[in-house]
Amino acid sequence: MLFINYPKCSTCQKAKKWLDAHQVTYTDRHIVEKNPTYEELKEWHQRSGLPLKRFFNTSGMLYKEMQLKDKLPAMSEEEQLQLLATNGMLVKRPLIVKEDAVLTGFKEAEWEEKLL
Repeated sequence: MLFINYPKCSTCQKAKKWLDAHQVTYTDRHIVEKNPTYEELKEWHQRSGLPLKRFFNTSGMLYKEMQLKDKLPAMSEEEQLQLLATNGMLVKRPLIVKEDAVLTGFKEAEWEEKLL
């Protein structure tokens, strides 16, 4: 299982503590040092069944600076995936990727259901 996070993010820190407390084994990946590629994002989006907007870090400074709230609706899925692949700070985190699930953000109930 892949745990993609930004170590300075308090939600990511909370999620990591949760994984460790529940003895869930994972591979840690720093989202800025190793940004998800276009191919990875495309595959994860398809496997997740989630709307693509859920992969965007809508509360992030970069998202707001780029005024993506207004721009995303006019962009194709392809353009949105390409944009996400340019900068890890645009991607919602933490991100869990495993064989049968892709989870964005940290929602304890959802993680309990899918990871335990």
